[in-house]
Amino acid sequence: MLSPLYNIIAMYSQILNELGLSINEAKIYETLLQEKETTVSNISRKSKIHRRNIYDSMNRLIEKGLVFEIIGRGDTLFKPVEPMKLLELVDEKRTRLEKAMPSLMKEYESRPQLEASYIYKGIEGFKNYLRDILSTNEDAYFIGAKGCWFDPRMKTFLDRFLVDAKKKGIKYQHLFDHEVRDNIPYVPKAVGKPYKFLPKQYSTPSMIDIFGDHVVSFTGAGLAKISDDITIFVIISRPMATSYKTWFKFMWDHCPEVK
Repeated sequence: MLSPLYNIIAMYSQILNELGLSINEAKIYETLLQEKETTVSNISRKSKIHRRNIYDSMNRLIEKGLVFEIIGRGDTLFKPVEPMKLLELVDEKRTRLEKAMPSLMKEYESRPQLEASYIYKGIEGFKNYLRDILSTNEDAYFIGAKGCWFDPRMKTFLDRFLVDAKKKGIKYQHLFDHEVRDNIPYVPKAVGKPYKFLPKQYSTPSMIDIFGDHVVSFTGAGLAKISDDITIFVIISRPMATSYKTWFKFMWDHCPEVK
């Protein structure tokens, strides 16, 4: 019977897999975390992995700097490196990606985009829409804004997005729904001026954002909240985006100034 400690450690298999460890590598590393230092035979017994498969996985763990051998105490023992090493692996991957990014972006931008339309879904789709704002590198205009950026699940991503947007000099103009003023007043303060509020009778369950050559509309958005099945409709068309910016200006000019 597996110990309670092993069950706790095993919960991290998915995280280790996402970091690039194979299933066997994750099981071996978890077993070593529990055992502190041990032999291949014991690892095989605890992890239910055949000895033949352990050696290949162990060599890869050693190459990644997650495990090392202890020699000279009888049977060869293996010991895990502290889990903080996993953060180094993440940093190394990010560094390699950042070095490759200029070439990747050059390839992405090598051909002019034609007019297109597509749909994003869910939280990850919402993150893609924010990445689109950064990629256009132009100011953004929001109609019926509800502070969805401030959904708690978006915090880590949003913090980085705001830093990147500031570096690019991207500015925003918000036409918030009336309810934002009373129910989540921290949102306008956080995004900063310029912003205005739509009259109460013009509040809707939808939103429209315009930036660069993008027109983006949403269903499934709430006050500082994103529904799990949010649908994001994206249209790429410079003439259409220009038209929406003109309509935005009309609404902006007819909404009262914020004192």
